[in-house]
Amino acid sequence: MTSTAHPPTAHPAEVPEFPMARAARCPFDPPPVLRDLQQDARLRRVRLWNGSTPWLVTRYEDQRTLLGDPRVSSDPATPGYPLSSAVTGETNISFILKDDPEHARLRRMVTAAFTVKRTRAMRPGIQKLTDDLIDSLLAGPRPVDLVEAFALPLPSLVICDLLGVPYADHDFFQDNSRILIKRDIDPEERLAASTNLLTYLDDLMGAKIAAPGDDLLSGLVGRIEAGELSRNEAAQMGVLLLVAGHETTANMIALGTLALLQHPGQLALLRDSDDPKLIASAVEELLRYLNITHSGRRRAALEDIEFAGEVIRAGEGIIAPNDIANRDADAFPDPDRLDLTRDARRHIAFGFGVHQCLGQPLARLELEVVYGTLYRRIPTLRLATDLENITFKHDGSVYGVYELPVEW
Repeated sequence: MTSTAHPPTAHPAEVPEFPMARAARCPFDPPPVLRDLQQDARLRRVRLWNGSTPWLVTRYEDQRTLLGDPRVSSDPATPGYPLSSAVTGETNISFILKDDPEHARLRRMVTAAFTVKRTRAMRPGIQKLTDDLIDSLLAGPRPVDLVEAFALPLPSLVICDLLGVPYADHDFFQDNSRILIKRDIDPEERLAASTNLLTYLDDLMGAKIAAPGDDLLSGLVGRIEAGELSRNEAAQMGVLLLVAGHETTANMIALGTLALLQHPGQLALLRDSDDPKLIASAVEELLRYLNITHSGRRRAALEDIEFAGEVIRAGEGIIAPNDIANRDADAFPDPDRLDLTRDARRHIAFGFGVHQCLGQPLARLELEVVYGTLYRRIPTLRLATDLENITFKHDGSVYGVYELPVEW
């Protein structure tokens, strides 16, 4: 599926491997090699696990330009697409990796559930879930793992309610989701996890067809009956929304909390304020600063594209790591400084162009509620171990921490 017709412009020994490792002492920062490449050239070849050499795009404006270019494809079946592993399960995650017009056709079917107006109406419910979970934290033993006790349950409860997925099954879908987003996993294990989730959602769609409820998946039943959508396509949508709806936000809650605990001045600024504008600003800055999706947006050129003094040939891959783009000094002055008062709204943590994250209004709302509540209600929240003992998720497509022991 990957093209090798166009050799790299640099000598093979000069082509760095991708993805790169982060520096152990700077777990919140992009890999140092990415920073070097950003300063060195606008485009650069990198070498993937299978020996292919796609183009790496590191600068903010360049990423926005290429991600918005209709001459690049998001479909893993496109020749030259830079696959992240031998078996990724990418073909079973619905419209996110399809091109228009099919991408737009499927996406429109679920867009209404994620509008800003619709998600704002969910705020009271999300606030209550947040407060209830914090009540349980305060009443429970200490120290406690904030990931398992708070960061993971909250977005899981929210997305389950929205989709109509029984939260009682959370262990099943969380376990399989963890496998899907791991990069270095046995291909058969990844395929099994993908099949497990697809089968689960297909069975659930069958139940919705028989007895529709008041939820997003039930809302697709009419589409299926009208012949606009197959049951399998609906199940694939369910897998995408379920996995993306809890994994990304859960990791952002935990990693954001850890980053704030390492920046006490910024934490105090947020903790001591009830200004909605500051809380919203903090969410945008933490999204820019942390970039939990850190394996790069991946595309393949459909035709020759002249760009930045190079020619990206049809059938060549493109990788755009948003973590380094959001640390581009030309876009964000002093980019390695966490500044909750910064206007960071132009970040591309949610991607850019037609494929930018559908669920970003809901993610923003959940983070606003969490960041505006957790530290105010537990003002003495602190790590229960040293930073050096925290295990970070370097092995997957979503960055975060496996555990976050805290006390107060």
